Amino acid sequence: MTVAVEKLANEIRALPQEEFDQFLSWLSQYQAEQMDDWDREIERDSQPGGRLQDVLDRVRNDIAEGRTKPLDEILDNS
Repeated sequence: MTVAVEKLANEIRALPQEEFDQFLSWLSQYQAEQMDDWDREIERDSQPGGRLQDVLDRVRNDIAEGRTKPLDEILDNS
């Protein structure tokens, strides 16, 4: 842990319960916003011409050529 992170962790531990609860609420909201940003990035990259276009084309081609197995078949054999 870096010195800055360790200092922050100690300050968080020292918070009164009400302020700690407020911090956790803020952190939860922040994490949700980050996930929303990530979801939007994946959606954008999955669109035709997006950064995932080559991967999606290969996957669709593998499925069309029969080079895949159903997920339940793979999970049953593990």
